Amino acid sequence: MGEHPSPGPAVAACAEAERIEELEPEAEERPPAAPEDHWKVLFDQFDPGNTGYISTCKFRSLLESQSSELDPHKREVLLALADSHADGQICYQDFVNLMSNKRSNSFRQAILQGNRRLCSKALLEEKGLNLSQRLIRHVAYETLPREIDRKWYYDSYTCCPPPWFMITVTLLEVTHPRYLKNALVYHPQLRAQAWRYLTYIFMHAGIEHLGLNAVLQLLVGVPLEMVHGATRIALVYVAGVVAGSLAVSVADMTAPVVGSSGGVYALVSAHLANIVMNWSGMKCQFKLLRMAVALICMSMEFGRAVWLRFHPSAYPPCPHPSFVAHLGGVAVGITLGVVILRNYEQRLQGQSLWWIFVAMYTVFVLFAVFWNIFAYTLLDLKLPPPP
Repeated sequence: MGEHPSPGPAVAACAEAERIEELEPEAEERPPAAPEDHWKVLFDQFDPGNTGYISTCKFRSLLESQSSELDPHKREVLLALADSHADGQICYQDFVNLMSNKRSNSFRQAILQGNRRLCSKALLEEKGLNLSQRLIRHVAYETLPREIDRKWYYDSYTCCPPPWFMITVTLLEVTHPRYLKNALVYHPQLRAQAWRYLTYIFMHAGIEHLGLNAVLQLLVGVPLEMVHGATRIALVYVAGVVAGSLAVSVADMTAPVVGSSGGVYALVSAHLANIVMNWSGMKCQFKLLRMAVALICMSMEFGRAVWLRFHPSAYPPCPHPSFVAHLGGVAVGITLGVVILRNYEQRLQGQSLWWIFVAMYTVFVLFAVFWNIFAYTLLDLKLPPPP
């Protein structure tokens, strides 16, 4: 067997080059530079001594130089933040957070001061907006009391994720028309089945009951979720629902519960209380008329619930559903709900009032649980038969 001829120098060099290219990552596979690197280069231009701080005056100059890359509204917000720094300096991390569209602690602190004035025209005066932009602007003015918050929300909202929670809950409620014929309704005889304290929202006492709750959920809940997010709105809604059924088990012990009024009233009362507390800052059109209409609708629905409780029921075999769940929802709305809606995109864990209301809610839930365990036996109540 003959020996293979050795490759020539040119062939060997080419093979070696190919082997080296295989070991090296492709140019397009190399990780892109982090966004912070771009801002770091800019920051260093205004911080030649590498102190980690730049003056607010230099920060304003930097914003002027980057005006073509920044949305005009965001630029206004950043300028207002620069004016709010009492020490006259901005650190590098705050600078990166701001330019990367993140709300830093210093920005939150500036929002809490609430005494800045934006220099240019209000968002409401913007012209040439398309339908989607006008909707976002409308939601901002319906729910937020400060112009700087409204502009920040208008610039940063992307509809990702969409307001899925309230829409999903409403659809699930509409697709369960059978009243009291399943294992979802809260009933005092079946109070040991813990899921009923929550799932009763999917049953309603008639189409008019379902219709009004669904309309209020969509008209009030969806805009609130667009601003505050699904987590916060779900927290208020579910807390109102659970508080409603527990309040019935304590204050109206012989009655069943149906309907989502506990959660709906928690959202609506929190929103109305937030408008009242920030009356001068709220710029929603016809706010007095809108509040009056909302209160009238809530009063009519509550009056109907009271009538069903004390008059012969048209929905046997489980008559007289309770109205106390409405009051439980209102209590949650004007406590937990107000704190959550007032602190737009700010951490609730650092709010003392938040912890006070959480403690109050926890104490109420624990009291209601023990009440359900012992009070019904001790009082020897005559309860209606289960459905």
